[in-house]
Amino acid sequence: MTDYLRTPDQNFADLEDYPFAPHYHQWQDLRVHYLDEGPEDGPVMLLLHGMPTWSYLYRHIIPPLVAQGYRCIAPDHLGFGKSDKPLDIHWYTIARHTEVLTSLIVALDLQNITLVCQDWGGPTGLAQTAMMSERFARLTIMNTWLHHAEYEYSEGI
Repeated sequence: MTDYLRTPDQNFADLEDYPFAPHYHQWQDLRVHYLDEGPEDGPVMLLLHGMPTWSYLYRHIIPPLVAQGYRCIAPDHLGFGKSDKPLDIHWYTIARHTEVLTSLIVALDLQNITLVCQDWGGPTGLAQTAMMSERFARLTIMNTWLHHAEYEYSEGI
């Protein structure tokens, strides 16, 4: 079992420009928050944030996309936003964030995905395109990098 903090929902009440209903995905013993806006049968935009942001980053992008008929999925990585926050700093790895994201994509059965990623959303999202290429149709990549096994990160990443 992972020790974690859970930010109470009331801490996010009346947050300006964030009128979205919360959705939660259970991954192991942790709760992952995500937004799911737009028609369920619409083309999927998977919006991945970086550090130190969360789905709030996409609050002004989601409404116009929904108005165009897109289904917008914007998860909060564990440790960010409305998702649970594991207390062990060594818990946070790109591999683990990728595993969590894989679980969400499969649980929601997302197909024909347009990936929109920036910062830390890049390594996790781009890993998905390699592992589950049949689910992805388009990429929008901003201010990020492609993770590879030989890259040495600083301590704590």
